[in-house]
Amino acid sequence: MTARALTRRLALAHTPTPLVCPHGVLEALGLGSRGIDLWVKRDDETGGAEAGNKIRKLEYLLAEAKRQGADTLVTCGGIQSNHARATAIVGRSLGMSAHLLLRTTEPEAPLPNVGNVFLDRMVGATVRAITPAQYRERSALMTEVAMELTRAGRAPYVIPEGGSNGLGALGYVRAMEEVRKQLDLGLGGGAPFDLIFHACGSGGTAAGVALGAAEYEVAAEVRALAVCDDRAYFEAAIARIVEEARALAPELTGLAKLVVDDAAKGPAYAVASSEQKKLIVTIARASGLMLDPVYTGKAFFGLVQAAERGELDRKRVLFLHTGGLPGLLAQSSDMLEAL
Repeated sequence: MTARALTRRLALAHTPTPLVCPHGVLEALGLGSRGIDLWVKRDDETGGAEAGNKIRKLEYLLAEAKRQGADTLVTCGGIQSNHARATAIVGRSLGMSAHLLLRTTEPEAPLPNVGNVFLDRMVGATVRAITPAQYRERSALMTEVAMELTRAGRAPYVIPEGGSNGLGALGYVRAMEEVRKQLDLGLGGGAPFDLIFHACGSGGTAAGVALGAAEYEVAAEVRALAVCDDRAYFEAAIARIVEEARALAPELTGLAKLVVDDAAKGPAYAVASSEQKKLIVTIARASGLMLDPVYTGKAFFGLVQAAERGELDRKRVLFLHTGGLPGLLAQSSDMLEAL
């Protein structure tokens, strides 16, 4: 791996994040007799209000933004986008403003002043609501916004949805190096994992984890649990991001077995099923671990489904907790049925 590709980053995340064994979870789910050695990588602890998996990607993306002299970050996401929130907060800490294009089915209605939207506004981000139809043309729309900002005398830097391109994916290559070092110290059970599970919403984390898991011999298989779209969409997206990352770091020739599982995405993006909501509450009450109904709750639901099928018996499993607490708080009223 090229030292240059890995070192051109900003130190933004609070790392290393812990590897923890969530005691009581498997027993609470009736899976205690399966011999599953379950660990959680707490990437929900990468920071404060900005915490989550996106910071690892932003370490590389914002290093490039600064190198280009940018003063404004342009990105997009769903109305409660964790990526947009992290970009706005971290950007502000570096003296950059943010222009966020957020997808909503009611673009004319006042945006909800809760969760990630509230935090976006706290740091003064410019928030623009766009329709699902406009969001399908998000790359062109962000380019248009960047051109408008340039004409106004600003220096914009466009970050793709989820920070998911080859440069952002290097953040999770480095995360796997971090896990390898923790295992070498005897943490997390010491031995490599058989499988890594994580939520997949744009593909960048999956690409980086699969590349890094192979490079550092962390795990043989990665399961990306889709929270939107379908398997074919993410397989194509992840393959593209993998090639972009390899163009930056040609030594990344290996790739862990990557399985995209789209069976646990629930009724719709950012909408959890009753069973998924109940699981989120069960996990919280068994271990104090907070999952969210948009990403991590669905990903853990997929892990449980795999365990119930017997696929994880006597396996070492790592669950990558990618954050999302503001999204959970934004949906607190919808979670009441599960309490």
